[in-house]
Amino acid sequence: MTDRALLARARAALPGGVNSPVRAFLSVGGDPPFVARGQGCRLWDSEGREYIDYVGSWGPLVAGHAHPAVVEAVERTARDGLSFGATCALEVELAEALLARYPFAGKVRLTSSGTEAVMSAARLARGATGRTRIVKFDGCYHGHADGLLVKAGSGLATFGTPSSAGVPAAVAELTLVLPLDDEAAARALFAEHGRDIACVVIEPLPANAGLLVQRVEFLRALRELCTAHGALLLFDEVISGLRVASGGMTALTGITPDLVTLGKIVGGGLPVGAYLGPAALMDQVAPLGPVYQAGTLSGNPVAMAAGLATLRLLEQPGAYERLEALGARLAQGWGGALRAAGVAGEVARVGSILWACLQPGPPPRRFDRIDPAGAPRYAALHRAALSRGVWLAPSYYEVAFVSLAHDEAAIDAAVAVLAAALGKG
Repeated sequence: MTDRALLARARAALPGGVNSPVRAFLSVGGDPPFVARGQGCRLWDSEGREYIDYVGSWGPLVAGHAHPAVVEAVERTARDGLSFGATCALEVELAEALLARYPFAGKVRLTSSGTEAVMSAARLARGATGRTRIVKFDGCYHGHADGLLVKAGSGLATFGTPSSAGVPAAVAELTLVLPLDDEAAARALFAEHGRDIACVVIEPLPANAGLLVQRVEFLRALRELCTAHGALLLFDEVISGLRVASGGMTALTGITPDLVTLGKIVGGGLPVGAYLGPAALMDQVAPLGPVYQAGTLSGNPVAMAAGLATLRLLEQPGAYERLEALGARLAQGWGGALRAAGVAGEVARVGSILWACLQPGPPPRRFDRIDPAGAPRYAALHRAALSRGVWLAPSYYEVAFVSLAHDEAAIDAAVAVLAAALGKG
């Protein structure tokens, strides 16, 4: 069946024809292809067109599509059952593997998504502190839970206002929003509201509104403010965790948060999330403590098997060094293509996560410093790259991912396509 026919059926059955809004390609234009299969670093759509993939299911496929070790683990586990609604050995093994990578933590609770992990961690912070307010940062996305689906206003800090219909204002008002990379604003907020703040939640590597690489000094200032005021510091590493390093940004920065949320790679391509912290804090979660959180599919054995197989691949000697080298090669090539085409822009990168910032000067650290004029430029680049067989995120504000399945030839082929798409190839 053709993509056009599938799209007509999808739009009749699904809101906008999709189950997640960005897949509709509304911000880049054109109709979305329907993916039929993936192998290694490549995708094929329903009409047989081939693409080099730099989305990787939005990050979890650090080993590439359908890696034999991951597929074998999934098939072997599925033969014993898809779900039990009971504890299984694989979830204990995965929990131990995560705790070994985040040694500050004593216990972990597994969930079925990153949204669920952050929502639950925020609830735990409120329960542990007896406080109601949460602080987030403009441009950081933490899933679609009501209390975190808010946007910033102008000024140093604002009370949250809903950025989606259906989010009660009374819920959003419990969330305070700060600009990134602004210690003065954070100090002023704590001076006024510190006694009411349960936690500060931040992506230590914000990667849902471009790639806004934060200064370690800023993250350290947040740690100090939380400690001084009795609030918890929550690192949302759903994207960065296990991808930029074995211990994520927590390891790279040397900063110890109170809670970390994980997702993406933890499931190896299947739906998984997790939140972890010191044992005394985590023991406040039911059944030991008063903070309730549950999930029928939490610890699903098939997802546990996929996650464990992926972590074993990352444990192989040189895995992270390989991701670093491939990410650097793509960043250098993409940046060179921008310069050769005379297009203002620079590629921000940490490890295997990249973002082409299409504006003059160095990539910003704050969401409000991103020039929206870059979005239509990216949309044109996206359409041209897709027509030439390179699959990029269908949004200017989303990042690119490199996997262990990419090789130098795939990187160089993508760079050549991007150069051609920019008019200089």
